[in-house]
Amino acid sequence: MTKRILSIAMIGTATSVFAGDWQPLFDGKTLNGWEGATNGYHAIDGGVLQCVKAGGGKIVTSKDYADFEVEFDFKLTPGANNGLGIRCKLAGDAAYDGMEIQILDDDSPQYAKLHEYQYHGSIYGVVPAKRGHQKPVGEWNHERVLAVGDHIVVELNGTIITEGHLDPIKETMDGKKHPGLHAPSGRIGFLGHGADVFFKDIRVRELGKDEKPTACVEQDRNRNLCVAAGEHLPGTPDNTPPAGFTAQFNGKDLANWKGLVANPIQRAKMTKEQLKTAQEKADESMRAHWKVENGELVFDGKGQSLCTAKDYGDFEMYVDWKIPAHGDSGIYLRGSPQVQIWDTENARESKNGADKGSGALWNNQKSGNRPLVKADNPVGQWNTMFIRMVGDKVTVYLNGKLVLENIVMENYWDRSQPIFPTGQIELQNHGGPLWFKNVYLRELPR
Repeated sequence: MTKRILSIAMIGTATSVFAGDWQPLFDGKTLNGWEGATNGYHAIDGGVLQCVKAGGGKIVTSKDYADFEVEFDFKLTPGANNGLGIRCKLAGDAAYDGMEIQILDDDSPQYAKLHEYQYHGSIYGVVPAKRGHQKPVGEWNHERVLAVGDHIVVELNGTIITEGHLDPIKETMDGKKHPGLHAPSGRIGFLGHGADVFFKDIRVRELGKDEKPTACVEQDRNRNLCVAAGEHLPGTPDNTPPAGFTAQFNGKDLANWKGLVANPIQRAKMTKEQLKTAQEKADESMRAHWKVENGELVFDGKGQSLCTAKDYGDFEMYVDWKIPAHGDSGIYLRGSPQVQIWDTENARESKNGADKGSGALWNNQKSGNRPLVKADNPVGQWNTMFIRMVGDKVTVYLNGKLVLENIVMENYWDRSQPIFPTGQIELQNHGGPLWFKNVYLRELPR
C-alpha cells in the first residue's frame, strides 16, 4: 500500500476569494444540462432534485470542468448512499475514472464497520474525511468541494473535513490502481446507489476563467492559467492589479512590507517580546535601504531582504524584477528559499547553473532545481514572473514561458520536514542593487 501524508484542516471555514460568477447546474425544473441515468432523478417541490431509490444511477454534467468549486445542499434518508463525481467520464466507474466524494448516512448501523476512507466526504478509497459534522438524517446539509490542480478540499456545513494533494498518490489505500486521481478535467455528477437523496441549490464556479489578465500569451494545459508577458494589463498604470489580485506594493510607500527577522524556525523560538524588539530593528533597517522611486521598489545593495507583512498559504503571485550585471536575487516562498533570480551571463555563476536561467527552486536537492527553459530578458530590462504555490508544489512562468511546473519545494531550513504550510514572501538580496514593481498576490482557498 502506498504511504502518503495527508493534510487535513480541522479548524475554520474555507472562504473562496475568486471573483468568477457562479453558474447553476440545476434549473429546478428539468434535467437539462445533465446526461446519463436521467430517468432516475426527478425535479420536485420547486427546485429540489431527487435521486429516487427505485432508479438512481449516475448522472453527469454535459460539460467538462478542470479547476472549479461546486456547492450544493443535500438531505439524506436513513441508510442513504450516493456520491459526487468530479473530473469523471460519462461512461465507466466515476470512483476510479475520475473521483468520488462520498455522500453517505454515516450514522446508519449498516455502515458501522466501513473503512475510514468510505465515510461521508472522503475521496473514496484515497483520502479519509473527518467525521462528526453531518446533520441528522432528514435535515439539509451544505457542502462545498474545491478542485485546484491536484488539491482537493471538501467543506461540510462550514468545516473543512477533507483536504489532500493527489499528485504523490498512485493507488487507493487498499492497493487498487486509480488513474482517475490525476485526470486534469472531466464531468461533475451524482452517483446514486439505490437510495432516496435530495439535492438543491447546485452551482459551480470555474476558477481562473474570469480572473485571467487580458494579455494572455500561454495557456497552462492542465490548470487553466493564463499568464501575461510584460505588462499585466496593457494600457493601465504600473502597480494596478489584475482582477482578483491585490497590489502588495502600492507604488508609493512601504506599506504592507516589513524587515527580515532571522528565519522561520528561529522566529518560532522567540518570545513575543523578543520578536517585537527584533522586528522593530529590522523595520528600521528596511526603511534605510529600501526606497520607493518612480513607482518602483529600489534596494541600495545593503541591509536585508524585504518581507510581506502577512503570511500566505496557497497563493498566486505576479512580480516584475530588474537586476544589474552580476545581479543575484530570488523570491522566498513561505519564508523559504527560493525561486532563483540572477544574471544568466555571469560566467562566475555558470558552475551553479546561472546560464540555465532564472525561475527554478535553486535550493532543492531532491526535486528539480533547474528551469525548463531560459526565459530571462537581458540584464537591465524588466522581467515578469508568475508564481503559483499550492501545498508544497510550485509552478513558475517567466516572461510568459513555463520554466517550472508543479515541483515540490523542499524545506531548506529543515530538510527532515515538509515546507511550512504558511509564511511570509520575501524579495531576497545578495548584496547588490535591485528593482521590483507590479507585485500582485491572490490567496487561494484551502
